[in-house]
Amino acid sequence: MLCVTLGCTTPSSEISGISPTEGPVFSGAAIGVVDTQWLLKESKIGGQVNETLNQFMKDRQALLELEQQELRNLENDLVRQGSVLSPEAKQQKEEQLRQRMLAYQQKAGNMTREFQSKQAELLGEFRDQVDLVVKQIAQQQGLVLVVEKGENTPTRYYESNMDLSPKVLEALDQTTFR
Repeated sequence: MLCVTLGCTTPSSEISGISPTEGPVFSGAAIGVVDTQWLLKESKIGGQVNETLNQFMKDRQALLELEQQELRNLENDLVRQGSVLSPEAKQQKEEQLRQRMLAYQQKAGNMTREFQSKQAELLGEFRDQVDLVVKQIAQQQGLVLVVEKGENTPTRYYESNMDLSPKVLEALDQTTFR
């Protein structure tokens, strides 16, 4: 059976094959929404997460930049000395440079994975903290469901009074991270 939004007269229970008496029924169920991405940007804890990640990345980036400079120096030395080196010595220096470049690429890949792991860890801890606060607020307000809102979420519409994000932000800003 095809049912268009306007003009559908078949009750939804008939469409799905479930009688209205099966399963729990929440008449007037209270629902809330929360925007975790907004909380990450606006909360003190979110700022700490971002600062920690930025510092973590800066430290690793500095190490990579030092190694890049060493590789440039080796390459420049090879270019300068290339005409005076014997073919065997030139080939040996080229091979050393290739080996160092491969090691650098591996190190860069490892650092990227390390950063992604750290990011997942910190964002997971942030999300856990948000979940605790959301649960407390939901229980205080008698909500039976809280859904994620924001970009890339399935939530398409909600009334503004359902948004718990400002309350969650206030509670998050009173907690400490780590």
